[in-house]
Amino acid sequence: MWINIIGAILGAIVGAIIGFAIGANVGGNYFSDFVFNGLRGYEAVGQIGAMIVGIIGAGIGAFLSVLVKKQNSKSKT
Repeated sequence: MWINIIGAILGAIVGAIIGFAIGANVGGNYFSDFVFNGLRGYEAVGQIGAMIVGIIGAGIGAFLSVLVKKQNSKSKT
């Protein structure tokens, strides 16, 4: 159980960092007039990217931790 939670947290952190970087890049170059949450341009789109990709990363991290746990249990038997 704890491995799933740790995998989800690590996936969310990595996903949020990647999402922020991609969102800031897109927001700074293409959506400079976009406003979200009181912020504008790369800051606003960076926040959205961090939230969306962070959630996706949490799901992927939890899924991968389940796969690793299943693989380890198969190799022990």
